[in-house]
Amino acid sequence: MSVMKKVYFLIIISLSLCCSSCVDMVEQYTFKANGACTVSYRFDMSRAVSVLMNLMSDSLTNTPQFSIKKDTSMNFYSALPDSAQARMTAEEAAMAKSSNLSILMNLKRSQMKVSIDHEAKSPEELEGYLQRLSKMAGNQQISASQKADKTFKSVDVQQLIAGQDCYSYQITPNKFYRIIDLKKFNAFLKKTQSTFAMARAMLIDMPYKVVLRFAKPVKKINNPKAVLSADRRQVTLQTNMDDVMKNPTLMNLKIDF
Repeated sequence: MSVMKKVYFLIIISLSLCCSSCVDMVEQYTFKANGACTVSYRFDMSRAVSVLMNLMSDSLTNTPQFSIKKDTSMNFYSALPDSAQARMTAEEAAMAKSSNLSILMNLKRSQMKVSIDHEAKSPEELEGYLQRLSKMAGNQQISASQKADKTFKSVDVQQLIAGQDCYSYQITPNKFYRIIDLKKFNAFLKKTQSTFAMARAMLIDMPYKVVLRFAKPVKKINNPKAVLSADRRQVTLQTNMDDVMKNPTLMNLKIDF
């Protein structure tokens, strides 16, 4: 295998691993008084990239492939392949077009971050968006700048948000409920168990944080691990994938506000 092909192969393996499991994930909701809500997902794979880069020789990390830099933001719909766009319903296409995708990549600095942002105009729209998010990605790899960007094809958004398909939601102007579907979650674990095992072997933990900010005080919350702010307007649930795999119900949330 030539050095060029070897470098490209290592990039693919490392980013695929990162996108599958070794992610610091922050899921954030900001509810407004008029019923709208901004939801964002922040995926930081920098620690995993740093570990992998340290395992590679200088002769590899000094090649042009490891000088790749990306810092771009685009419409989520436009980043998807034509095949994924064609399978969308009109409603899903509208949701994707109103979402934003940002990517920051600098392998030399061990930086690898992806974010997805969307503003739902109503509780009903938010519920529909969350239920369809994984499907909208369509198990497709996306490009950071153009669909033909071969260097960046291994950034698989569907892999990043696959776990979101494991929840059922009930969202109204006064409540945010989400319950994990154990059958779907067990299927997700079965599909990703090898990469979770690899992450453990590399001593990489996988923190997961959910932050919900409300326009009015929270009246009731059912999760004992969730922390309520002093003004009762912010709920923070912080855990990690190891704990969630042992007890998936840790991610259940029933919040009345």
